[in-house]
Amino acid sequence: MELAVKLLVLEKLFDIYAQFVDTQDIFCAKHCAHCCTANVTLTTLEGWHMVAHLEKQNPENTRIPVFQNLHPDRFIPQISINRMADICARNGELPEETFSPDAGPCPVLEKDICPVYAARPFGCRAMASAEDCGKAGCATLDPFILTVNNVFLQTIEHIDATGGTGNLSDVVCFLNNPENRKNYENDRFDASGSRLVPNQPVFVLMIPPEHRDRITPIMEQIRAITI
Repeated sequence: MELAVKLLVLEKLFDIYAQFVDTQDIFCAKHCAHCCTANVTLTTLEGWHMVAHLEKQNPENTRIPVFQNLHPDRFIPQISINRMADICARNGELPEETFSPDAGPCPVLEKDICPVYAARPFGCRAMASAEDCGKAGCATLDPFILTVNNVFLQTIEHIDATGGTGNLSDVVCFLNNPENRKNYENDRFDASGSRLVPNQPVFVLMIPPEHRDRITPIMEQIRAITI
């Protein structure tokens, strides 16, 4: 699948998810930035989508360097979500992941507003808390929303199976390298020297039995995507 087609599919997935979120009772709103931290992860496809948006906003890429403020405590995934699902399905042992709440805010955040909101990755869109995170201390997600989020995360990675996953800053820095961008665009992803991990196709979707019927309409929408 060509990169341009993958990007169109990604946007359609974002639209389907937005329709779903509109049916949910959530607290998240503009200026609510408690979940906007330096720990966000995304695929290279989402990174490309976001960088393209930044370049369209400002051809001189003045915002790109902001992502190079690599917080030492930022979350750096050891495996992708599809790899995690694969390991769990085979009763394997997952690698230990370290997550620090001290990573600070997202480097691109400006006065609690995201300047790339329209092109934000799914990890940001998935923050659909039923309560004020500032008061509760963490996001409160309905179990079904969590299942839906996992399905979208897995699907996005599946589309970007020849790419990688990493921290938002690491992915943007990776794609800011012309050689990396050229290789990725031509399906020659090389994560060596970066903090990214390779993606893989879906082996099994993480859908618990109690959510299978309820998620069927969303799955049908995803399968019906055409370009």
